[in-house]
Amino acid sequence: MRKESPATFTAPALSAAAAKLSMVPSPAEDGKVMGQGPFPASYFLAVWPHPQPRTPLSCTIACPGALSGGICCGLTHGALTPVDVVKTRMQLDPAKYNQGFIGGFKQISEAEGAGALLTGLMPTAQGYFIQGWFKFGGVEFFKINITKQIGDEAAWNNRNNIYLASSAMAEFIADIFLCPYEACRIRLVSNPDYAPGMAACASKLMSEYGFIGAFYSGFIPILFKQIPYTMAKFAVQGATAEQIYTSLGTDSSSMSKGGNLGVSLSSGVVAGVVAAIISHPADSLLSKINKAGAGGTGSMFQRLGNIAAETGIVKLCTQGLFARCIMIGTLTAGQFGVFDIVMGMVGAKKFHFHDPKAAH
Repeated sequence: MRKESPATFTAPALSAAAAKLSMVPSPAEDGKVMGQGPFPASYFLAVWPHPQPRTPLSCTIACPGALSGGICCGLTHGALTPVDVVKTRMQLDPAKYNQGFIGGFKQISEAEGAGALLTGLMPTAQGYFIQGWFKFGGVEFFKINITKQIGDEAAWNNRNNIYLASSAMAEFIADIFLCPYEACRIRLVSNPDYAPGMAACASKLMSEYGFIGAFYSGFIPILFKQIPYTMAKFAVQGATAEQIYTSLGTDSSSMSKGGNLGVSLSSGVVAGVVAAIISHPADSLLSKINKAGAGGTGSMFQRLGNIAAETGIVKLCTQGLFARCIMIGTLTAGQFGVFDIVMGMVGAKKFHFHDPKAAH
C-alpha cells in the first residue's frame, strides 16, 4: 500500500480553518489536544476550574492564558519605559539625541531630570497589559483550536504556519486596544509639557483631532510594526525552544519547571532580537506619525509617505535600532519567563506542539 505523505497546509488554508472556529469548539473525546489539557472554554474565557495541581488562586483567577499575557506584557514594558523613552527620542529627534544609547540616557537626565525617563509609564503599562491579554490569550486560543480543527499530525507538520497565523490574528485584535495608549505615550514622550498625565493627554488629543485622528492615526503603522513583530516573536521562540529541547535530548513535559523557564528566557532573547529587526522600520514610522506636525497635512497614508520620504529607508531601518534590540530582546525574554511563572501560579499549563508519533 502506498504510504501517504504528511498533510501540509498553506497560510490561507490555516486562516480558513481558523475562521471556522466557534467560540466553544467541540473537544476531543478525552478533552485533550496532543496529549495536553483539557482546554475547556474556561481556559480562554472564564474561571479556570480544574488546575493541576490545585492552587489557592484556582477558583479566583479568570482566563489564565490571557491574564498571564497581560501581566507579562504590562510588567515588562512598564519596567523598560526608560529604554523606550530614549529609543523614541532618538527616533524623533536624531539631530539632538546623537550621542548613542547610553549618551541618550545622560542627555535626558541632565536636561529634564531622571524622572523624565519614566514619561509615559502609565499608558505603557496599561496599554500593554490589555495588549498582552489579547495577544498571549489569543495565540493560545488560536493554536489550540486550529490543532483541534486539523488534527494532531497535520498540526505538528505545520506548527510554524500555525504559530504565524495564530499570532497574526491575535495581534490584530490586540492592536485595536493598544493603539490609543500608544498615541498618548508617544505624545507625552515627544512633548512632556503637552499634558500632566495620560487622562489629560487623551482628553486634549480628542478635543484637538477627534477620536480617529487622536487615537488611530497610527493604526496602520502599528499593524505593520506589531503583526510582523509578533509573528516573528512566537514563531522564532517556538522554533528556538524546540531546538534547545532537542539538543538536550528532552522535551517540555520531561524538564523541570526551572529548566523550562531557562529555555523560555534563552529562546525569548533570540526571538526578541529577530522580531525587533523585522519590525523596526514600522516602529520608526509609528513614533514619527504621533509627533505633532509630522508628515504635514493630508490623509494617514499621505503623512506616512511624506515621513518615509523625508527620513529615508536606511534611517527608518537603523535609527534607534541598537536600543530597540536591547529593549525587545530583554523584554521578550522577560515576557515568556513571566508568562510561564504566572501560568504555573494559577495551575494552568501552556500548550506545546508535540510529535504525535512520539511518546509524551
